[in-house]
Amino acid sequence: MNSDFHSNVSDAGTPQPSLIYPQTSTVSQVDTYHGVEVADPYRWLEDTTSAETADWVKAENEVTHAYLEKLPNRQGILDRLTELWNYPRYGQPVKRGEWYFFSKNDGLQNQAVWYVQTALDAEPEVLLDPNTLSDDGTVAISGFNISKDGSKVAYSLSRAGSDWQEFYIRDVATKTDSAEGLNWVKFSGASWTADGRGFYYSRFPEPEQTQEFQEANLHHKIYYHVVGTEQSEDTLIFERTDEPEWRMGAYVAEEGDLLLISISQTGPKNRVYYADLGDPMNPQINAPVQKLVDEFEAGYGYIGHDNRVLYFETDHEAPRGQVIAINLASPEREMWRTLIPESTDTLRNVSLSGDQFIATYLHNAFSEIRFFDLTGRYLDALELPGLGTVGGLSGRRGDTERFYTYTSYVHPPTIYRYDVETGESTIFRESEVKFSTQGYVSNQVWFESKDGTKVPMFVTHKEGLKLDGSNPTYLTAYGGFNISLTPGFSTTAAMWLENGGIFAVPNLRGGGEFGEAWHNAGTKLQKQNVFDDFIGAAEFLIREGYTSSDKLAIAGGSNGGLLMGAVVNQRPELFAAAIPAVGVMDMLRFHKFTIGSAWIYDYGCSDDPEQFKALYAISPVHNVKAGTSYPAVLVTTGDHDDRVVPGHSYKYAAALQAAQGGEAPVLIRIETNAGHGAGKPIKKILQEQADVWAFVMYHVGVSELASAG
Repeated sequence: MNSDFHSNVSDAGTPQPSLIYPQTSTVSQVDTYHGVEVADPYRWLEDTTSAETADWVKAENEVTHAYLEKLPNRQGILDRLTELWNYPRYGQPVKRGEWYFFSKNDGLQNQAVWYVQTALDAEPEVLLDPNTLSDDGTVAISGFNISKDGSKVAYSLSRAGSDWQEFYIRDVATKTDSAEGLNWVKFSGASWTADGRGFYYSRFPEPEQTQEFQEANLHHKIYYHVVGTEQSEDTLIFERTDEPEWRMGAYVAEEGDLLLISISQTGPKNRVYYADLGDPMNPQINAPVQKLVDEFEAGYGYIGHDNRVLYFETDHEAPRGQVIAINLASPEREMWRTLIPESTDTLRNVSLSGDQFIATYLHNAFSEIRFFDLTGRYLDALELPGLGTVGGLSGRRGDTERFYTYTSYVHPPTIYRYDVETGESTIFRESEVKFSTQGYVSNQVWFESKDGTKVPMFVTHKEGLKLDGSNPTYLTAYGGFNISLTPGFSTTAAMWLENGGIFAVPNLRGGGEFGEAWHNAGTKLQKQNVFDDFIGAAEFLIREGYTSSDKLAIAGGSNGGLLMGAVVNQRPELFAAAIPAVGVMDMLRFHKFTIGSAWIYDYGCSDDPEQFKALYAISPVHNVKAGTSYPAVLVTTGDHDDRVVPGHSYKYAAALQAAQGGEAPVLIRIETNAGHGAGKPIKKILQEQADVWAFVMYHVGVSELASAG
């Protein structure tokens, strides 16, 4: 492979309209799907461990960074983003035993630090500082699970952004770790038994060393670990050797008498099994596992129980969610009771506080909090500052206080303390971000998609905006996996707003904003609806005078990266710039890598003839057309991404570079020693965001940065 290149960037620092990319070799790989021959000329880029791929990554990064580093305003953007990020960010306090636990990032620390204190006004003590675990900040805390009495914490570490977790156990009083560590854990927390002797967790078998970031994750199993023993001594609690793709998690009920097991295959539907642990302080850890719900026909989220009556939030016969009660003495479906029936709004989360349910709903994609008694009778609602998002309010049933965070596109995160006995909320911590939110507005508008479906969109900008089509606009969305995009403050968006930009977020089908029917309308054979919704949002913004095609940048990550690749292929003339991040770009082979098979629920699978036809029609890698004038594209990924493996982005970027018929650049920025995004150190985030926003601003014509406001 020839990796020689020339970056066509002027000495004056202004990128020229053309680039010479690395020469990416091709292979004669052809696959036959249901009688259809499909070429895959960049198949070799799927092997992320090969020397050839490493050379290609190095060559592409050299071209990309030579271009990005000379973009106008990049340093000014980096300086402002650094200033915006540099404020203390706190997590909500959690009370266990005599301790309060919380996380805090002082501002520019690569990773947040965990603290403990004996009272809310007591002096905090450092419990765990991950910044001491690596020189470059790439070791992150990915899980933090506190024992019932607060004396111990099982925490997990992730390295270089990997989904693989290493579990360790820390004594809270002494701030020291137990000798053992647990490996090959993924998609699992640690759920302690009430006696604090140990915890349940899920893990995969140890993979081949060279394939830990590539091969499919199969044969998830539940184990019980006793503190102070080696992992090899852990007790196997549950497995299904006949169902290698099942993934499972274990949760000990607050009372300590029941173990709940949730089993999923693809998507949000799950089965529910349970085990009776008996005496919470002397639990039978390997008690027989019994089936409660043994079909993948709905989603079930355990809330709590009274005696032998279990409460669940579920979309069973209720696409927007309801709360039901199942008595273990008579668990047959015909004996299930509905406590809180389905609403016109979407139920997203429920917790128990004393004898009340605290229910979080989405009303047109923003949060509402409602209280019900245990019979399902409505009691009251929590007053919120505006159209925003609430996170938190969970906790132990007997807690006298709860904490929650409120945020919106124009409201930085604020932590509130909720007094359970009085029902009053008081501000516990306010953000100190160096950004004045005065003079900005965030409104919700509605537009029609291609098939007439009405879709909402949040549009945020400075007050007094002129609808003359001249405003630079950043349009971002997701549209998949029942995930809801709700209002939330962003420091990068704040920098964009300061510079006169519009920040627009549509709630596309495929998401969870309006329940399971809305989600299903953007899956499998209906996935094109997601792209039509996004294109409809862009056309609305242009038609209504918010912006124009040469001022419109689009961005999305993961499933949103797929969205970017698809709409760039389908409507390249509609956008000035696109940022597909860690995207699923090969829709015919995604299920063959790591956790990809879990996405079949949303996407379908090329093994099915009808689904193959639909996937082939939208797959970004397979629908790039030679000679097309594509917008400026900056693909981003991480070389250690073991969720959406980087081969997706490599192949898409290579195909797009070869096909580009216009003069706009097609670049790929490959972060080394980084994964899908979680746990990325602040230093890497700031550098990446400076590159992304410099690229966006240049290509939508923002030539001069505004002063901070």
